[in-house]
Amino acid sequence: MVKHKDIFSPVPHSRKDDEKLFSNPSFKKAWDALEEEYAALAELFQARKEAGLTQEQVAQIMGTTKSAISRLESSIRSDSHSPSFSTLRKYANACGKKLMIKMV
Repeated sequence: MVKHKDIFSPVPHSRKDDEKLFSNPSFKKAWDALEEEYAALAELFQARKEAGLTQEQVAQIMGTTKSAISRLESSIRSDSHSPSFSTLRKYANACGKKLMIKMV
């Protein structure tokens, strides 16, 4: 039986793939609309990866469940639920980071 590993493993693609995707105006518009969400999600994954922690370990540090961390990580892309500043701060602290918000 193969067990699921709690890792982030993006699908590899080339610069040529990017050029093809971004040359499509519909794709570019959709990508731009989600840029903030994807950037935030990437920061969460990077913080957890740098800390060398699984979702379960982050949950334990935060005093919650693995499923709550999974929902938190997926909620960044959701219009129906956004995590609170307090929750994001706790997640950052669990990963040994400090939460900072920057407007550009």
